[in-house]
Amino acid sequence: MFNFQQEDHTEMWRITSWLQKLGGGHVGKPSIEDVANYFLTQVDDDAGSVMTHLKLQKLCYYAQAWHLVWNDGHPLFNDEFEAWVHGPANRRLFTKYKEYGSSPILCPKGFDDGVFTVEQKETLNAVWEAYGVYDAKYLEGLAHQEDPWIKARGDKKPYEACDTVISRESMQIYYSALQDAR
Repeated sequence: MFNFQQEDHTEMWRITSWLQKLGGGHVGKPSIEDVANYFLTQVDDDAGSVMTHLKLQKLCYYAQAWHLVWNDGHPLFNDEFEAWVHGPANRRLFTKYKEYGSSPILCPKGFDDGVFTVEQKETLNAVWEAYGVYDAKYLEGLAHQEDPWIKARGDKKPYEACDTVISRESMQIYYSALQDAR
């Protein structure tokens, strides 16, 4: 069993202060696929880095969570996450990438990050910098100790399927408290 502490979010807290100064640009409304593609393009294949489906789900979740915090509850994308056994998961991403299983996902060809505002890119970069260094199982363990996932699962046993939506409100409240605790 993993044992995570508030220090695991230290890098995110450091980044938080300067991101708050940017404000919340709501011009672009990317899709969750856009966000996933952005993270896929950040992988350094030459350095031996890989992106698995599990890790991609968690990065997209954290991007949504921190965007809610830094942009007065405005979501980065419209899709929602459910409290699955292996942590927060989005059905659309699952459907798109399930064929990969636990194998690395290939970088998309011709992805244009112009769909994002400067502020959205700053959020994505901050999430990548803070969480992208961790592997999928670490991120799963981290999410398993956080209130939004725990509360959405309710009384489910660790191995039981769950399709309860993790509310954006619970995400914003929890990660705002983490930020404020800093």
